[in-house]
Amino acid sequence: MADGVEFDLGQLSSQQQEALQQYTDVTGQEIKDAVPLLERSQWNVQIAIAKFFDGDGPDLVAEAQAAQDNPRPAAARYENLHESFLDADDDRPRRTRSPRTEAAPRVVPQQPVSIRPRGLLSILLAPFSTTWSLTRGVLGVFGRIISFFFAFLPASFRPRYLGTTIRGLGQAHGRTATLPQEAARRFRREFEEAYGTHGLVFFEGGHAQALDTAKRDLKFFLMVLISPEHDDTDSFIRNTLLSPDVVSYISDPSNNIILWGGNVADPEAHQVANEYSCLKYPFSCLVCLTPKEGSTRMGIVKRLVGPMTPAAYLSGLQDAITKYSPDLNGVRAERAAQEHARNLRNEQDSAYERSLARDRERARQKREAEAAAAAAEKRALEEAERAARQEELRRQWRIWRATTVAPEPDTKDAVRLALNMPASAGGGRVIRRFASDTTLEELYAFVECYGLLQEGPLNEKAAEPEGYEHKYGFQVASVLPRETFHPSKTITIGQKMGRGGSLVVEDLIDEEEEE
Repeated sequence: MADGVEFDLGQLSSQQQEALQQYTDVTGQEIKDAVPLLERSQWNVQIAIAKFFDGDGPDLVAEAQAAQDNPRPAAARYENLHESFLDADDDRPRRTRSPRTEAAPRVVPQQPVSIRPRGLLSILLAPFSTTWSLTRGVLGVFGRIISFFFAFLPASFRPRYLGTTIRGLGQAHGRTATLPQEAARRFRREFEEAYGTHGLVFFEGGHAQALDTAKRDLKFFLMVLISPEHDDTDSFIRNTLLSPDVVSYISDPSNNIILWGGNVADPEAHQVANEYSCLKYPFSCLVCLTPKEGSTRMGIVKRLVGPMTPAAYLSGLQDAITKYSPDLNGVRAERAAQEHARNLRNEQDSAYERSLARDRERARQKREAEAAAAAAEKRALEEAERAARQEELRRQWRIWRATTVAPEPDTKDAVRLALNMPASAGGGRVIRRFASDTTLEELYAFVECYGLLQEGPLNEKAAEPEGYEHKYGFQVASVLPRETFHPSKTITIGQKMGRGGSLVVEDLIDEEEEE
């Protein structure tokens, strides 16, 4: 898979995609680097995570397969002794393999489980406990002797764990195992109590957490292990570690150094000393990411063992940091480019989502507008139909009511009224006599049906519409004095007008029409 090319996740199965998601959630590694590591781990998430934090070493299976597919050509045999001597005298430089840094272990402290027998069982096991204590002491002395002997052997012949393991079996820790954060705070507190205030900033966490932080942030991890039992510890700390030049260099943020310290009397620091094959104190070790040897591999780039001058200590740190800083800067640039590309994709996705949201909002508004228009059209149609039915019922009612209007009486007690009709009824002045006991509602009915009564006798027979309640669209009032008469079925014309009078008919205007 070429750099800069996005990996097609569609090529992976669902199980492989799930494993990739779990792996990236824990490690935060890029997909283009995570997929090859998972493939080398046979898509085992736990093995891949362990390789990520412990350093991805060479793939032995792949190397064996490559060696089988491409066997080395057999060395040429010399036909005579003379050619052998000529080849032995050949001083031409040969290409050698570049040295590989030692992998930096990720140490997670193991919490010891102590089960103490009680009562009679403790009495019975007392001889065995005493024997084990003596054996442990002997193993501790024997382990120190072996470690001292191994210190003089070449690194290629030096066993890594034998001497430290035997010594660890025999060494009784002087302190109870605690959480890594508590052990780090205790180390810093005791360091300040012994050497006063200083400019060093120790990492407040365990070794594994500090190593992971250095890997994630692409920083150098400097760990310092001290043993109070050694005579050189005090002078090393006062004269070398706390010298102004060393403190200034370690504390300089531009050097990207994470400082972690440990006392080998603590279980975690003792375990770190065993894992890093610490044979002499004081012990300092510089660790960083080695991308040329593995994209996630943390390597030991410098060991500073035993007492030394501040200049020598500082020179060792500077040389190692100067050598490996370009590699870390390259990884930083690559990560920055990836982060920029990721942010750009996120911005593009966000812009697309916003555009899509706007389109959805416009579509929603359009649907709502169409639905509102359809609803308004439906309401208008229903109102028109209702108005048409109402008008039909009104017409039927007027026909029926016109047949019930009493004829004009020809009696002396009749009330003579002059009605000024509105323009909607044709206008003009109508003079008619009514019986004195004619109700005001009868007067309103005469005015409502006046047009039909003028047309002549009605041939159409109509009954009163069921469920219809007629409302008059006008009102009748006297001029002087001004008084409005309502269509009452109990009040008569004789009560209001006496022998006669002049009335005006006025159309009623609805509030909506008036507005």
